Amino acid sequence: MRSQRITTNLKVPDVETAKSFYADFLGLSTEEFNMGWVARFASPDSDAHVQLVTHDATSPEDSVISVHTDDVDGAYDEARKLGYEIVHPLTTEVWGVRRFLVRAPDGNVVNIVAHRD
Repeated sequence: MRSQRITTNLKVPDVETAKSFYADFLGLSTEEFNMGWVARFASPDSDAHVQLVTHDATSPEDSVISVHTDDVDGAYDEARKLGYEIVHPLTTEVWGVRRFLVRAPDGNVVNIVAHRD
């Protein structure tokens, strides 16, 4: 699998309450998206970014990072071949991504995602 970008997913009780710290204080003032349960904030001047997550909308477990790839189907096949636990099956979500969640051997849940063109 080729990782194009990795985004930290920080668990927060409320995106709007947490927003001022990350957007204002840390300077991640560009709100790339906000779906209520997940929002991504980025620096307008660098590659720094973070996602704030209250809970995953469709997966039974939350992920600690999101790994963006250009071949999510291939990554899914490889994860299954290697015997990794699939926490959330390969799905095209209504908000415009194709993804699956997999448990790393250390127990962390990782969101493997590709954006549709």
